[in-house]
Amino acid sequence: MTAERNGDQLAQIGVVGMAVMGSNLARNFASKGHTVAIYNRSPEKTRSVVEEFGAEGDFLPAETIEDFVASLQRPRKAVIMVQAGAATDAVIAQLVEAMDDGDIIIDGGNSLFTDTIRREREVAAAGRHFVGAGISGGEEGALRGPSIMPGGPVESWETLGPLLEDIAAKVDGTPCVTHIGPDGAGHFVKMVHNGIEYADMQVIGEAYHLLRYAAGLDPAEIADIFTEWNKGDLDSYLIEITAEVLRQVDARTGKPFIDIIVDAAGQKGTGRWTVKEALDLGVPTTAIGEAVFARALSSALAQREAAQATTLPSGKTQTWETLGVDKQSFIEDVRRALYASKLVAYAQGFDEINAGSQEHNWDIKPGDLARIWRGGCIIRAKFLDRITEAYENDPQLPSLLLDPYFKGELDKGLVDSWRRVVVAATQLGLPVPVFASSLSYYDSLRAQRLPAALIQGQRDFFGAHTYRRVDMEGTFHTTWSGEREELSY
Repeated sequence: MTAERNGDQLAQIGVVGMAVMGSNLARNFASKGHTVAIYNRSPEKTRSVVEEFGAEGDFLPAETIEDFVASLQRPRKAVIMVQAGAATDAVIAQLVEAMDDGDIIIDGGNSLFTDTIRREREVAAAGRHFVGAGISGGEEGALRGPSIMPGGPVESWETLGPLLEDIAAKVDGTPCVTHIGPDGAGHFVKMVHNGIEYADMQVIGEAYHLLRYAAGLDPAEIADIFTEWNKGDLDSYLIEITAEVLRQVDARTGKPFIDIIVDAAGQKGTGRWTVKEALDLGVPTTAIGEAVFARALSSALAQREAAQATTLPSGKTQTWETLGVDKQSFIEDVRRALYASKLVAYAQGFDEINAGSQEHNWDIKPGDLARIWRGGCIIRAKFLDRITEAYENDPQLPSLLLDPYFKGELDKGLVDSWRRVVVAATQLGLPVPVFASSLSYYDSLRAQRLPAALIQGQRDFFGAHTYRRVDMEGTFHTTWSGEREELSY
């Protein structure tokens, strides 16, 4: 440990922001043998990190931004781990002022990718390099090995790459980090990663809800089911921790832990950003959108309480007994429906990434993303190996659902189970927004005709928006208020 600057000793990397994520990232660098400069706006925070974790490696604490920059090797490399928005802009301005040409500023927070594009342009104009890096894995990942998605100039990656590879999670010896693309590409990919995470968590929640309130299983029994599921196709971090949460018993009441948590899910914005950007790009990310809306509805507690107080009519719903379903068969159907819905969420996420890459000329390679998401990140899962293979076999794959392997998986009874689960949930009056919308999305993809033809006819009727014909080239309009003559353009 180095509590103060020791002669000419300089740090290979610096971290600004000593909250849990920042301090854990600094500790990760230090544990890999790197000397790490650390700085926090409140010096007490910096000192406490050295006092508590100084034995883990070499830290160079600084009490001013100028001293922090002076303790870095050239080209200087500083990772910002502060609150996104104005706080990040303020630190960037300080670093730009204190640094020299060619030095590298890395924003490791959950910044909106358009902010990253702006910042990269402004920092480049001052002669410095700026890298927006998505970092996934939470507090534990930051310390033990996250999945890292850096954007920015290729020159910055050449300098930063070895450092980031050192601290990233490893799967089969391969670091879960790669250069994503220019300017905002890294934060864009992290945004969509989080959107997929929203959908993944929601479909797991819907599966739990069905097993609990349809099949009548208690949380401990459902925990055992999720543990078993985690040994097969659904093997993933989120399935693993779901079993842990469901197995937990509240120490105060002795009740299942899940039953003492208020059923209102929070969100910090990345899911909403994903949906907004999908709308701008014209990409149907219905699974992610429904997951975001499900969180919003769960948090509308006053509205929900009012609806329950007035006893909104349920219609003729069934009970588990009148449904007449075999319990073990139902459990297996839910597992298959969960797998199929997860596939849709990932497919839609990759569709959005591909569309964003084309829109911004980023040249993002989806196979690389699946590879670096296999470890460290929240959505790490066994089937990401298959997604990696899918894009290696066909980098221009129109949809993940059309990959021969996943198409084969869907043909193994998944779709039949999916339909049975959505029908059963509807008959029981249990909400499954992502299960249902994902199935509708799937059916829309495979449909020979969609009702969009009628919509286009309506648009032409009231707004002369024109339409195309199936039997000839060109654009057409019918004079609906006149002789109903068809005009071509």
